[in-house]
Amino acid sequence: MLKMNKIDDKDRQIIRALQKNGRTTNQDLAEAVNLSPSPCLRRVKTLEKAGIIRGYSARVDAKAYGLAVTAFVNVRLERHDEDTVNRFEGEVMRMDEVLDCHVMAGQADYQLRVVVADLERYEQFVRDRLQRIGGLASIDTRFAYGVVKESAAFPI
Repeated sequence: MLKMNKIDDKDRQIIRALQKNGRTTNQDLAEAVNLSPSPCLRRVKTLEKAGIIRGYSARVDAKAYGLAVTAFVNVRLERHDEDTVNRFEGEVMRMDEVLDCHVMAGQADYQLRVVVADLERYEQFVRDRLQRIGGLASIDTRFAYGVVKESAAFPI
């Protein structure tokens, strides 16, 4: 991984444009950020090599894909020793239903974003996957019933 000291405003413009449309051509990207194509491509390659741009992916409608239920799950561990934390984090990394796992400050230790087909599958996920990790003090679930805003683009 290449080390970059700092990204500048032009890099931020490039990143934001790619977050909005990762399939844009270099020509269109260069025009959008007011650069000529060669310097624009060099900047993109440098951002990729530095690990700032980690990859590209397609954004897919979860319901259309068959995953109608989104749950935000707050988890509190019984203990915070290295073994308990490593076991929990390692197991969560292997769960396809968990799209995001954040370490939290406050009452919950972790917040998971989980997608499943229906409530029955969510119950199955909790009973057969999450609770079996062990060492959990509490699981608190909130179900999303709509989306007001969803963006993959960072603010400038």
